[in-house]
Amino acid sequence: MKKLFLILGIVALIIIAALVYVRFFYTKSFSPEGEVAFENGSLKIGVYYNRPSKKGRVIFAKDGLVPFGKVWRTGANEASIFKTNQTLDFGGKTLEAGEYSLWTIPGEQSWKIIFNKEIPGWGVGFDGQAQRNPETDALVIEVPSVTQEKEFEQFTISVEKAGEEMELLFIWDKTLVAAPFSSK
Repeated sequence: MKKLFLILGIVALIIIAALVYVRFFYTKSFSPEGEVAFENGSLKIGVYYNRPSKKGRVIFAKDGLVPFGKVWRTGANEASIFKTNQTLDFGGKTLEAGEYSLWTIPGEQSWKIIFNKEIPGWGVGFDGQAQRNPETDALVIEVPSVTQEKEFEQFTISVEKAGEEMELLFIWDKTLVAAPFSSK
């Protein structure tokens, strides 16, 4: 009987190790981690996300990898995380200092950018649907999207200074989305 429990224990450890490997190492080899570290005076912003690649796929479309009108975890693997040490102003809407999960709803002409107070581990459920709880949204803004000539193979999030304001940028395929903001 002890031998049976020992074998079952070893098998369970092997399965757990394999699942950990797949979740944290294997999947990230296809969509590596990305990090944005932005500072402007005393303002500090960090974004932590995973960077999927285009690989010849149709990305933003009605039936694309990231369908129009559906919530996207804004990256791959885990939910993307946005941190700010100061209150931010996005076109008259306030985002308090703190840590948020970052979601988007891409559209043909504009995107909704969502900062949510909850940070789920994976970002999507087994059914492939986003694990965002709309009741805990801290801020939802809508900004135009731009189609450009240059194609970006890997999904990129950036924070840049643009004159007196700053911009939160999302770039992938031929799509560019910029959300201007300032610190309060």
